[in-house]
Amino acid sequence: MPQLDGVLETSLYVNDLECSIQFYSKIFGFEIIDAGERLYALGVPGRQILLLFKKEASANPALGAHDGDGELHLAFAIPKAELVAWEVWLEQQGVVIEHRRVWERGGHSLYFRDPDRHLIELATPGIWSIY
Repeated sequence: MPQLDGVLETSLYVNDLECSIQFYSKIFGFEIIDAGERLYALGVPGRQILLLFKKEASANPALGAHDGDGELHLAFAIPKAELVAWEVWLEQQGVVIEHRRVWERGGHSLYFRDPDRHLIELATPGIWSIY
C-alpha cells in the first residue's frame, strides 16, 4: 500500500463566511492562509487546514460540484493540562459548553457549537487507543 501522511484538510459548510471566520479566528486563533469568494482556508497547528465553504457556493460542476448541509462534528486535540484553561477561555468568549465527558481511557471532551451549529469538540489524550 502507498504511504499516507494523515488528514490535510477538513471542510465545514457555513451560511455566513465572515461570521465563521470571526468565530474560528477569535476562539482558536486560526490564521487565514487563503481566501476567496466561496471559501476560506484556515491554518490549524500541525500542518492541517480547516476549509470554510459558503453553502451552495461550490455546487457548480466546474468547481468540483461539492456542498454540504447539516450539523456536523469536528474535534480538535488539546493537551490535558490545557483543559481548564479552555473551559475558562470559552466562558470568557461567551461560548456555551453543551456537554463535558470523561472517557473510559481517561480522556476528557468539551462540546460546544459554532455559529452554524456544527458540534465542536476539544479532546484530551485518552479518547481513543491511538490518542
